[in-house]
Amino acid sequence: MDEKRKARSTPAVLMEIIKEEGLLAPYRGWFPVISSLCCSNFVYFYTFNSLKSLWLKGTAPTTGKDLTIGFIAGIVNVLVTTPLWVVNTRLKLQGAKFRSDDIKPTTYTGISDAFQKILQQEGVLSLWNGTLPSLLLVFNPAIQFMFYEGLKRQLLRQQAELSSFQVFVIGAIAKAIATAVTYPLQTVQSVLRFGHERLNPDKRTLGSLFSVISLLKQRIRRLGFLGLYKGLEAKLLQTVLTAALMFLVYEKLTTLTFQFMALKV
Repeated sequence: MDEKRKARSTPAVLMEIIKEEGLLAPYRGWFPVISSLCCSNFVYFYTFNSLKSLWLKGTAPTTGKDLTIGFIAGIVNVLVTTPLWVVNTRLKLQGAKFRSDDIKPTTYTGISDAFQKILQQEGVLSLWNGTLPSLLLVFNPAIQFMFYEGLKRQLLRQQAELSSFQVFVIGAIAKAIATAVTYPLQTVQSVLRFGHERLNPDKRTLGSLFSVISLLKQRIRRLGFLGLYKGLEAKLLQTVLTAALMFLVYEKLTTLTFQFMALKV
């Protein structure tokens, strides 16, 4: 959100934030982030596996089916959890020292206060700010699961089961590809979720196609085409590790669940 920081690398920006805003600044909004991640991952995995068991029952999985199921699960996830991510984004950025004139600060005391003030001051639809880029971004988890399931099937053709290390690696690879492909839209999504940019207030319709295209063009004008990928390094470090660990836990929990069900039978 801060386009005027002179530091370029992720470690340098991190040190600058700590120096200016304190040691705890990088952990700002950690609770709403964790809450949103838990809810979002539960909704996505539950929907994905439910659709997979229903559609693929008695048939062989394919890359196309994986992508389609991931896409549908992503749409359900976006529509259900976007309000959580809107609140999460605002709380995470609250208290940051913005050097961009496009952003004005907010003052929320917590998750419930943020929900209440957004509803009172901006209306219920504001909780779904950024829904359009979020819907476009369902390709992110869809691509992620497509590559993960594809790599997993390839490895299982050569061995009976995957090791924890293999699950971690293919999870990381799948997420890295998905993040790199969809990163420009993720940047726009964050701006729209924050919902307090001052540019074009008369023409702006948050979450509309006009807003998405306008913000992408604006970013290219200000930072060049590579500006669409500004901060990608930090995003990869964050999401790739998170996704790899998530897939590892997912596979372990799935195995334990099936083993428990088999014992009960």
